[in-house]
Parts: sequence; structure tokens; C-alpha cells
Amino acid sequence: MHPDQIKQLILAGMACEHLELDGDGQHFVALVVSAEFSGKNRVQRQQRVHQTLHAELASGELHAISFKTLTPEEWSAQRG
Repeated sequence: MHPDQIKQLILAGMACEHLELDGDGQHFVALVVSAEFSGKNRVQRQQRVHQTLHAELASGELHAISFKTLTPEEWSAQRG
């Protein structure tokens, strides 16, 4: 899958304040910043992003993606 396709799927499935995606065409790493993550633990956040890519992951079209998930406040604090 092309990184732009993955970004569009995530953006279509949830509200993101910021989204970065890097990868080599086979393995991807995404930084997802969303207010939807407030009050959710790490696993719940990962599950939420996975929901946006469920069909692609199930079909094998997308097979390796990892996420860093932050609230806007956490992202702001990390950036200093």
C-alpha cells in the first residue's frame, strides 16, 4: 500500500489533529495525534486506529504497521 492511502484511511475513520506516516512500502510507523485518545490507555488507542484499517489488515493488503498514539496535550508537551 502507498503511504498516502493509509493516511487517507486513518483520516477518514477518525479525527486527527496530526498524522505522520513513514515506511518502506512493507512496514509502516504512524504517529497519530487525536483528542479521541483522551482517557484511553495505550491498548485502547491502538485498537481505535486499527479500526480505521481493519479491512486492509484483514485482507493482508497492509500487514505491518505500528502506532505511536498521543493526545494533542501529550504531543504538545513532547514537542516542548
